[in-house]
Amino acid sequence: MKPSIELFKLIKSLTKSEKRFFKLSSSLQSGEKNYLKIFDYIEKQSEYDEYELKLFFENETFIKHLPSEKNHLYKLILKSLRSYYSEQSVNSTLKEEIKNVEILYNKALYRECEKFVGRAKQLAEKYEKFYYWFELINWEKKLLDSAYESGVFSIDLDKLIEEEEMVIAKLRNLAEYTMIYSKINLIFRSGGFTRNESERKTVEGIADYHLIKSKNTALSTKAASICYYIKGLCSATNRNYEDSFQFFNKTREILDNNPHIKSDTGARYVMTLFHLLRCYIDNREFDQAEALIADIRGLQSKKGFKSVDVSVKIFANSYNQELVLLHAKGEFQKSVDLIPEIERQQDLYEGKLSKEMELLLTYNKAYSYFGVGDFKRALLYLNEVLNDNEQNLRQDVYSFARLFNLVIHYELGNYDFLEYVVKSASRYLNKQARNYEIENICIKQIRKLSKTPIEINRLEIFERLDRDVSVILEDHNEQVILAYFNIEAWVKSKIKKLSFQKVIQDSIKG
Repeated sequence: MKPSIELFKLIKSLTKSEKRFFKLSSSLQSGEKNYLKIFDYIEKQSEYDEYELKLFFENETFIKHLPSEKNHLYKLILKSLRSYYSEQSVNSTLKEEIKNVEILYNKALYRECEKFVGRAKQLAEKYEKFYYWFELINWEKKLLDSAYESGVFSIDLDKLIEEEEMVIAKLRNLAEYTMIYSKINLIFRSGGFTRNESERKTVEGIADYHLIKSKNTALSTKAASICYYIKGLCSATNRNYEDSFQFFNKTREILDNNPHIKSDTGARYVMTLFHLLRCYIDNREFDQAEALIADIRGLQSKKGFKSVDVSVKIFANSYNQELVLLHAKGEFQKSVDLIPEIERQQDLYEGKLSKEMELLLTYNKAYSYFGVGDFKRALLYLNEVLNDNEQNLRQDVYSFARLFNLVIHYELGNYDFLEYVVKSASRYLNKQARNYEIENICIKQIRKLSKTPIEINRLEIFERLDRDVSVILEDHNEQVILAYFNIEAWVKSKIKKLSFQKVIQDSIKG
C-alpha cells in the first residue's frame, strides 16, 4: 500500500505566514516536538518520499509509530489554521462567539452571555448567516428561561417566536434556491450547453419553476443573487447570451450593492463576472471583455477574494477567457505568447486547479497553436484532452475535441491515419446523447477529403462543405460548435487559400 500523501499536500499548501504562525504556536508548547522534525523534513521535499523520511530518522524512537505522528501533525496544522483564520471568516467568528455564549451560560453569567448573543446576532443578520442566527435565537430562549426564574418578564416572547419563524423561512428559501442551482449546474458542468431536446426541457423546467419565474420569491439578498444566477445559467446553457447577460448583470448589481454579502460569496461573484465575460466575447464587445478581465484579476487584492480557492478561480477563468477572446479576434500569436505565463501559474497552483479548468486551458492551448499553423504542437495538447476522457465532465469539450482532432490530422497530411480517426470519432459521438447535425456533416466530408488526392477535387468538397455548414448554422442550436472551433473560418480558409486567423480577422472587419 502506498503511503498517504495528504500531510505532504497540506504542508505544501501552506503560505509563509501560515507556516510562521504554526511554528510560533508550536514554540509555546512544552515537551518533545517530534512533529516539528517531521514538518521541517517534509517541507523541504519536492515530492513525498516516506522511505527517505524513515531513513533520515531511523535512529529516532518516534519513527516506529510514524503513522500516528503524521496524523498528530496533520491535526495540529489544521488546529493552527483554524486559529490563524478565526477572525478572517464570518463563519469562524460566529462559531467562536457561540462557543463563548455556551461557556458564559454554563458559568451562569447570563447578563454577559446576553451581550454576546446580541452582538453575534447582529453579525449573523448582516451577513445573512441564517443557520447561526437560528442557533442564537435558541440561546435567547434559554436565557429567557433563566430570566423568568429570576422574576424578569419584560422580554417579548411573541416577538422572539416571530423572529424565529422569519429566520426559518429565509433559511428554507435559501436552501431551496441552492438545490435548484445544483440541478442547473449539473447540466452546465457535464455538457457546457444543452445537447439534446431532453436537456433543453429540463432547463425549461428549471426556468419555469415558481421560485425562478415568479417575482419577489427570494426572501434574502443571497437568495436573490442565486435566483438571478440560476436564470443566467439557464439562458447560458441554451446559448441565449442576450438574456444571460441581463441576468448575470443583475446578479453582479445585487452583490455590488451589498458588499458584505459580496465578500462572503467571493467564488460566486467571480463566476458571475466570468459568465458576463462570455457574453461580451460572444457579442464581439472586445473592449468591454478586456476591461472585465482586468476587473476580475483586480479582485485578488480585495477582502473576500484572497483565499486560495477564489484565487485559483480568478487565475483559471480569467486566463482561459483571455485565450478565448484572442481566438475570437483572430490574434492567435498573442494567445500562444500567453501560454508560458499560464503554465508558470499552473505550476504554482499545481494540484489545486479543477479537472474542468485544466481541460479547458489545455484545449485552448491546442486551439492557439492551431491558429498559428503549428499543428504538431496543437496535436500534442489536444492529445492530452483526448487521452484523459472524464465520463461525467464537460462532454461538450471531449466531443468537439474529436472533430477538431480530424481537422488537425488533415492539416498534418495524416491521410492514412485519418480514416481510423474518423471511425473512432464516429463511434464516440454516436454514443453521446447529442443531436448536432454539424458533426455528422463535417465527419462525412473530412472522410471524403482523406480519400481524395487531387487538389481540385478537394476544393469541390470544401465548397460543398461550406454550403452545408452555412445552412446548418442557421439553426441556433447548431452554432454551439463555434464556441470550440470556428469550422466556418477553417473551410473558407481552404477555399480562399488564406490563413485561418486571416479569415477570422477579415470576418470581424467585414
